[in-house]
Amino acid sequence: MGTTKIDRARVADTALRLLNEVGLDGLTLRAIAGELDVKAPALYWHFKDKQELLDEMATVMYRRMLDEEPPGPAPVRWQDQLVTYQCVLRRTLLRYRDGAKVYSGARFTGIDHAPGLEAHLRTMIDAGFDLRQAVRAGTTANAYTMGFVTEEQGVRPMPDERREGYDIAERAARMARYPLVAAAGPEIFSGYDERFEDGLWILVAGIEARYGVA
Repeated sequence: MGTTKIDRARVADTALRLLNEVGLDGLTLRAIAGELDVKAPALYWHFKDKQELLDEMATVMYRRMLDEEPPGPAPVRWQDQLVTYQCVLRRTLLRYRDGAKVYSGARFTGIDHAPGLEAHLRTMIDAGFDLRQAVRAGTTANAYTMGFVTEEQGVRPMPDERREGYDIAERAARMARYPLVAAAGPEIFSGYDERFEDGLWILVAGIEARYGVA
């Protein structure tokens, strides 16, 4: 091994790059150390365990989302803010193999998310929600996105890949005795962009009905 100098930023960047090659199961500290040309114990100067590294990776993913998404006029309505943010988050997660698994449950290592969250909560409260309702609406939408992308990446680990066994025509042939199940295949295993956004608007309608805020 060499004497390469590393820091938290370089380790997290290398880990995200390696993630796209090997996935979360293959992302070991030893593999990351090999990419950095250092010995594995050197990483423990920066991260006490793999979860701490995953927290940093999720934070970097969020920062890149803020940097890479083209700035546009901020939606005024809470409904549009919620849908827009979740769509942007999904696009970010899909850039990384197992992106949703890395991001889910992660603890941000900075406060980069605070300004945007503060603004969105303010929009919702101004629209008539109390803080508890606003938080529950937002966390429910976030859970929907995490679950949707986890399932999507189970079929398409990366946008240009499709796992073996998810051929829609083959599935229809296997399910021939169950015509509705067979016909549902294209809806379940394709059209992810449209289905995701449609699901968000279903969620918005439910929030409006639950809390009586339009």
